[in-house]
Amino acid sequence: MDGQDVRGRAGGVNQSGVRDYNERLLLSMLQRNGALPGIDMARRAGLSPQTVSVILRKLEKDGFVTRGQPIRGKVGKPSIPMELNPDGVLSLGLKIGRRSADLLLLDFAGRVRNQLHTSFPYPMPETLLEFLEQGIESLCQEMDESTRARLCGIGVAVPFQLWKWHDLVGAPAGKLEVWKDLSFAARVADFSDLPVFVVNDATAACRAEHLYGSAKKYHDYAYFFIGSFIGGGVVLNDTVFEGNQGNAGALGSMRSTGPLGESRQLIDVASIHLLEARLIEAGLDPQLLWQQPQDWSALSRYVDPWIGETAQELAKASLSICSVIDFEGILIDGAFPEPVRNELVERVRRYLVNQDTRGLVVPNIDPGGIGGNARGIGAASTPFFSQYLLNTNAGLSAI
Repeated sequence: MDGQDVRGRAGGVNQSGVRDYNERLLLSMLQRNGALPGIDMARRAGLSPQTVSVILRKLEKDGFVTRGQPIRGKVGKPSIPMELNPDGVLSLGLKIGRRSADLLLLDFAGRVRNQLHTSFPYPMPETLLEFLEQGIESLCQEMDESTRARLCGIGVAVPFQLWKWHDLVGAPAGKLEVWKDLSFAARVADFSDLPVFVVNDATAACRAEHLYGSAKKYHDYAYFFIGSFIGGGVVLNDTVFEGNQGNAGALGSMRSTGPLGESRQLIDVASIHLLEARLIEAGLDPQLLWQQPQDWSALSRYVDPWIGETAQELAKASLSICSVIDFEGILIDGAFPEPVRNELVERVRRYLVNQDTRGLVVPNIDPGGIGGNARGIGAASTPFFSQYLLNTNAGLSAI
């Protein structure tokens, strides 16, 4: 989203009583475009310069924005760009995965300031709640009082309906049923007063990409994140669209076919757990895939065929998605090394050439820009988005 489209898609209003909307509009503009002078923001938002000046002064007083270096060399007074203050507000994000969890401290500019990690055989609520409680205490001990006061919330990224995936997660049957009626937010309230925002893990990854990644040239796109399981997200009108029940973009559940023509889901044919299975069959430790920093070059014998098969599935899925909404682009990211991501994207592009595209506008296929930490960053950015940034899809889920 460039600044011109902020005005075209979500123009401001000058009437009194709408300060919150206009504040979100200007903060979103700075988040998407970087530092901007007030006069440019007024033009792009369709607001009067005086209105923008008043709002910016308030945001600066409250610590959300700060003044950049004056821009000289033009006629008249130097213009002073405004930019988000990284210290203006901070957030915590918990990513819950199949074998591990991460707790991140994120600043308003999207920089990870601290990160904690834990691992387990399979995700159980009590284990994760203990990790979160102790992690918050540990992170807060490293902050002074004024920094702690700027914490605005906790985002939690978790696979939805986790109890249905016990066979793929590796948990005993029925062990994950405890998730079915669990209110994670209510349990967190037992030890923290911060507001809690629970989001699907792939949707969280999509939000990280949209706010901090490489997709700013697109207004509407679909997003694949390939972890142990593949998932996805949808961006409409320059905002991640969560849907009525927070499950929009559940691309891992798209229909596919198995080797014998049987009905399968995309999660069964385009996920890293399939590559793990190949390594186990070859007598190798699948943990080789998750060691940091990641380097899969020694595993190319097993990785290359996995890339080819996954790319074919993503090519078919991409066209299926675009038959519903003519997305400008499809972004692909995941918990794998950058060379693997780039090769996967290139293979998808090649496979699209041979697909039947009658009646469709073929989307651009691009790599994501965040990588394996996208789900945690997206979780931590959710309190920012919910409380300070503009949701251009507000009201759509209620229709």
